[in-house]
Order: sequence, then structure tokens, then C-alpha cells
Amino acid sequence: MNLAIIPARGGSKRIPRKNIKLFLENPMISYSILAAIDSGVFEKIIVSTDDEEIRSISEKYGAEVPFMRPADLSDDHTPINPVINHVIEALGSEANSYEKICCIYPCSPLLLPEDLQNSLKLMTDLQADSCIPVCEFTSSPQRAFKIINEKKLAWINPEFRLTRTQDLEKIYHDAGVFAWAKNKKWLQGDISDGVAYIMPNSRVADIDNPEDWKKAEILYKIMHDVTHF
Repeated sequence: MNLAIIPARGGSKRIPRKNIKLFLENPMISYSILAAIDSGVFEKIIVSTDDEEIRSISEKYGAEVPFMRPADLSDDHTPINPVINHVIEALGSEANSYEKICCIYPCSPLLLPEDLQNSLKLMTDLQADSCIPVCEFTSSPQRAFKIINEKKLAWINPEFRLTRTQDLEKIYHDAGVFAWAKNKKWLQGDISDGVAYIMPNSRVADIDNPEDWKKAEILYKIMHDVTHF
């Protein structure tokens, strides 16, 4: 069986109440919950939160919030693994029923149910312990600059200064949308050595400020052919 865990604390600062702020017509977290439900691959969907309003909204859209996240796992600096492991431990013996656990981030409105289905299939077919969605860098990081004294440009990798972009190796980064891993792999603390599920850049949005939010809304409208911009 498979378990989805959506981590959604209440204390977001750059965009206050980001996880339940209305994205177009629905609370942001609802898109992750509904994608998980519509994928049909999960026996249970749990939201991990320290916030009662997030709890109420999550339950309204079909997720379960059987327990609250403790304050020491709800600050700005808490990594994701301890949050997932808290859910596993809080479930007790029930957790043993779930071979694969997917962490789905609450601000993922461009996530499709097919992404969850296809990434699970990839992980299963390749007999991998984990699967991370990635997307290609939109520009070649090998040709990056840094700015030093008096705004002077300096190459970070000067060996690539004369290399054409099309001749450089493709490099990918974590899409920051979801992550699959076997139950035991989460408990080990590092899932980053899994297989890659490649996502198009057009469906990946890192929403950290109001400008990011507006861009994500535009991408969502394009994806779903919404014409009332």
C-alpha cells in the first residue's frame, strides 16, 4: 500500500498563510490533496500540520489529519525528513502497511495525478528505493558568473567560458513538487540517490513571493485552458 504525506505548517513568512491562501478560486493546499486523490494510488492521504485552520481545510478537501505536528518540527529550519518520520512514528504499527510513501508539497498547483502515477510506475519498474522529480535548468549553470569587487564579473567555471551552450551536459535540479521513497528509506534519512522522474519546466513553479504566485496562476490557466485572465 501507498501513503501520501502533505507537510503544511502554518508559519509561512514570505507569503503569509501560503498553504491555504486562495490560488485562483481554491486554497493552495487543495490542489495537492485533489491530485493525490485523483491519482488513485494512495490508500491514505495525511496532512502534517501544526495549524487548526489548515487542518480544517485539509479535511474538507478529503485528506486526513489524525494528529498535529509538534512545534519543534514546525519552524523555518526543520528539514522534511524529520516531518515525514514523525508521521511514520505517530502511525505506529499501521505504518508497516505502507511500503511506499510520497511526500507531496502543499504548494504544487501544477501537479497532475499522472505525475504521481507515472513516477510510482517508474520507481516500481526500476525497483528503486526512491524517486525524485527533476527538471532541466533553463540556462546552463556551467556558464554562471559571480560578481566580485566593484561589480566585476568572474566565471565560476572558467573552463567553460568558450563552450557553446548546446555542447554542455544537461543538468537537472529538484522540482520541489513531491518525492517518493520506501518507508525504510525515509527512516534512513536520505532519499536523494533515487531515480529521476523528469518534469517539464512549464509545470514546475517555485512559489516564494507574490511574483512567483502570479506566474504560477498564469501557468495553471494555460495548462487548464482557462480563458478568463
